[in-house]
Amino acid sequence: MGKITALKVQLRNPNRVNVYLDNQFAFGLARIVAARLKVGMVLSDDKIAALQAQDVSETAYQQALHFISYRPRSEMEVRKKLIDKGTEEEVVDTVLARLKAAQLVGDENFAKIWVENRVTFRPRSHRMLRYELKQKGVEEETIQLALTEAQDDPELAYQAGLRYARRLAGLDWELFRKRLGGFLSRRGFSYGTIAPVLSRIWEETKSAEQ
Repeated sequence: MGKITALKVQLRNPNRVNVYLDNQFAFGLARIVAARLKVGMVLSDDKIAALQAQDVSETAYQQALHFISYRPRSEMEVRKKLIDKGTEEEVVDTVLARLKAAQLVGDENFAKIWVENRVTFRPRSHRMLRYELKQKGVEEETIQLALTEAQDDPELAYQAGLRYARRLAGLDWELFRKRLGGFLSRRGFSYGTIAPVLSRIWEETKSAEQ
C-alpha cells in the first residue's frame, strides 16, 4: 500500500511510466495502464497487484501486435511467440481473445491470405498448401475452406510452370521436361498433373518461337 508521489515517463521507453509510492520508485507500468493514475492517489496492495497484472497482459499484447505487424500470423504462431517470451498460458489466452475480437488474428482469414499469396506469387499444389498451413497450426476444416477458393492443381501447375519455363528457352525436349518437371514436383504437384502441363507449355513455347 502506498500513496502515489510521482509518475514519470521512462526516458528509454516513452510507452512506460515509472510509479513512485511514498517518494520511492515502486514499479513500472505500460502507459495505457497508468493512464488513470494521478499523483495523490492511494493504492492498496490489491490495486497494485491488479495494475501489475494488467501491465503483464498489456505488454504481451503489444509484443503480439509487433509480431503480426510484419505479416499475417496464425494463432499458433502468435501463441508460440508469446510463450517463448515467457508469457503465462492464461495471459496468452487473454491476448489472443483480444486480438481475435479486434479481427487482428484469426486462422480463417490467415489461411485465406496465405493461399491467395501463394497462388499469386508462388503457385504450388493443394497438397503442399495444406501441409504449409498445417505446419502453422491451422485446422483441416479451415484449410479446406481456404483451398476451395483456389484454382485446381492443373491450373496452378500451369501458372507455376509457365513462369519457370522462361528460364528454359532453347533447351531440347528431354532437358526441358526434366528441369520443368523437377521444378513442379518440388512445388508438390503429382506426376499425373505434371505430365500434361509439360506438354502444354512445351507446345505453347515452340509455337511462340515460330
